[in-house]
Amino acid sequence: MKSFRSLLSLTTLGLFLLIFASPLMAQFGTVRGFVYEEETGEPVIFTNVYFSKTSMGVPTDENGYFAITRIPPGEYILMVTYIGFDSLQIPLTIKADELITQKLYLKSRTVTLGEVNISASRQDKQSETQTSIIKVTPKEIQKIPSMGGQPDLAQYLAVLPGVIFSGDQGGQLYIRGGPPVQNKVLYDGMIIYNPFHSIGLFSVFDVDILKNVDVYTGGFNAEHGGRISSIMDISTRDGNKNRFGGKIDVSTFGAKALIEGPIVRQKDENSASASFILSVKNSYLNESSKIFYSYLDQDLPYSYLDIYGKISINASNGSKVNLFGFDFTDRATLQGYNFDNSVLTEVPVNYNWDSYGGGGNFIVTPGKSAVLMEGNFAYSFYQVNMDEPNKSPRSSSISGFNGGLHFTYFFGKNALKYGLELSGYKTVFDFYNSLNRKIDITQNSTEIDIYVKYKWNIGKFIIEPGIRGQYYASLSTFSPEPRLAVKYNVTENFRLKAAGGYYTQNLISTTNDLDVVNLFYGFLTGPENLPKTFNGKEIKNKLQQAWHAILGFEWDITNTLSINIEGYYKYYPQLTNLNRNKLYEDNEANANQPDYLKKDFIVETGDAEGVDISVKYDLHNFHFWGTYSLGYIHRFDGVSTYVPPYDRRHNLNLMGTYAFGKKKGWEVNVRYNYGSGFPFTPTQGYYEELFFNNIGTPITITNGSLGILYGDYNSHRLTYYSRLDLDVKKSFYFGKKMKLEIDASVTNLLNEKNVFYVDRITNTVVYQLPILPSLGLSFTF
Repeated sequence: MKSFRSLLSLTTLGLFLLIFASPLMAQFGTVRGFVYEEETGEPVIFTNVYFSKTSMGVPTDENGYFAITRIPPGEYILMVTYIGFDSLQIPLTIKADELITQKLYLKSRTVTLGEVNISASRQDKQSETQTSIIKVTPKEIQKIPSMGGQPDLAQYLAVLPGVIFSGDQGGQLYIRGGPPVQNKVLYDGMIIYNPFHSIGLFSVFDVDILKNVDVYTGGFNAEHGGRISSIMDISTRDGNKNRFGGKIDVSTFGAKALIEGPIVRQKDENSASASFILSVKNSYLNESSKIFYSYLDQDLPYSYLDIYGKISINASNGSKVNLFGFDFTDRATLQGYNFDNSVLTEVPVNYNWDSYGGGGNFIVTPGKSAVLMEGNFAYSFYQVNMDEPNKSPRSSSISGFNGGLHFTYFFGKNALKYGLELSGYKTVFDFYNSLNRKIDITQNSTEIDIYVKYKWNIGKFIIEPGIRGQYYASLSTFSPEPRLAVKYNVTENFRLKAAGGYYTQNLISTTNDLDVVNLFYGFLTGPENLPKTFNGKEIKNKLQQAWHAILGFEWDITNTLSINIEGYYKYYPQLTNLNRNKLYEDNEANANQPDYLKKDFIVETGDAEGVDISVKYDLHNFHFWGTYSLGYIHRFDGVSTYVPPYDRRHNLNLMGTYAFGKKKGWEVNVRYNYGSGFPFTPTQGYYEELFFNNIGTPITITNGSLGILYGDYNSHRLTYYSRLDLDVKKSFYFGKKMKLEIDASVTNLLNEKNVFYVDRITNTVVYQLPILPSLGLSFTF
């Protein structure tokens, strides 16, 4: 009852703020609307919309939406400027208490002008807190060396500050001390439980349909919750509203096809329309490697198929509805070993996962109000299986729904946002720990969340307080979570920033962290079999918890050179992990045994701290980006202090792009990554493991299984990781609509031996990808 009263109080606070703020709109005018590309009808994101010769203006958001409020009555010239498009100027007469809605269309520039430095992103730096958030566009992703002409988000994420990838094969994403289960990935509002394929160079996302990617590496505000480490918010573009088009890619790694076009063609600037976009991409590396990479001493047994489709329905006033669905699959057959009649034999390790789902989102602009209303609803399913020699099989699945309503009010440079979210999911967990003890659990969970935040520009300060209320219905637990972000514009080019907050989640992973490298990654929610106390204190709830504190600065040294430095500290007062030390079943016969030897799960505490440095340099056709991350991670399980298997101390990324020739038809991309080794648990020896199924088990003639004696947990480290990638592209243009691109690339140009997997039975070392050239063709029409 107390939890519901708290929830009601927070809702009342949000409504009170809205009612209080409404009178502020009086005696001023408001202009709102959307900015689109005239050729495709696609929203133009993060471009400047402002009144000429005034300080009144805003950048468009990820929907192309803008709202300029508190405009004194008078005559104005509304302007839109964006690189690559002609500037737009519209005369407007603003009256008191008047709301004007505009749909603005930008034309592609036909005449090449001199270099113009008009940047909405720089304006964002001065008007948004932007602490530990990295905004990524498809154009930036395409600057990373790609495999066979297919740039991928996974390859780009690997160079972000604070982000660690576990490698080319079996790649997983770790952000500032948090494992993958602590990262929420949203795809048009749908939750994606595994966004990366078992060959870590590729994600499930097609870059050619992406519109925007926001990566929050920490300190995110109240509109996001349910995870304690990071948020990745990905949105896709609409299909072309005016004509049919597409793209076809073929390479030595895989193929991709995209088609888009109008369903109901847009007749004029103020008419409704509908469009579609469909993307299909797959890898046939398991077959093509036998032809193109027969020189390798290992197979590349990876294949996947990703399908994504979307229908967009646009109203005449800018409101719209999107409906979409996806189907992602991943297959890998690796090498393993087993004992058959005391003889070591080679057997396959089968790893596969399937994911599918669908949903929709919408944007509504009420006719008589300056509010922007957004909503989403979705369903997702994910199942993973792994069969290994000499080990029990593992499987896990998660299925669930999520949806929400979000409202944003604009008051000059200030904004109020609040919303309500509802989610629920079911987890099925079938797993064996390192001592062959089975854990089999099926659970359901439901979450109800409300939030409110306010962005306040006052002088040189930008202050953004927020609070989120998370109610975990299955646990009958309410969690109030305060958030705060602050920026101080010391000068136009130098800014201090800070952010922090409290975060919780009810989802844990099913990873066996005794593996040298993890491929299997499943999920579980709200485990029941937890100890009652930890370190002498009562465990009051089952939530994983974290506090974030971030402090940094950003400095635009020149118009072409900028640096961003952030220091962070994450404290985890409670984490849940699989019990690596379980020896006994938790029953009456073992009532006298300590919890850490019989519970399926354990409670831990820990922290993560570090510094992320990012340097960017842009000059005409040359782009350079360098990032360095220094991080430390600690965990305490009640018995010992240790480091988790993803604790990479140093990580350096250097990336450069140079475009030259007619129409910049040639492009060279280079990327270098250097990182310290991951920790792992060594193998001390082996023994014959006998299982007594009943009192009459004939132990003298029974053949046991191979048991493993482990060394000190994560006491050793793998060798340093190093990889240099090179990519050369040549583009040919056929009129305005068609382009042919030839892409030649080399992954691991220096042929470094980076450890992928160590088989504990044979001590065989399998390495990450060797030197791997690829060739690709893409045709856009």
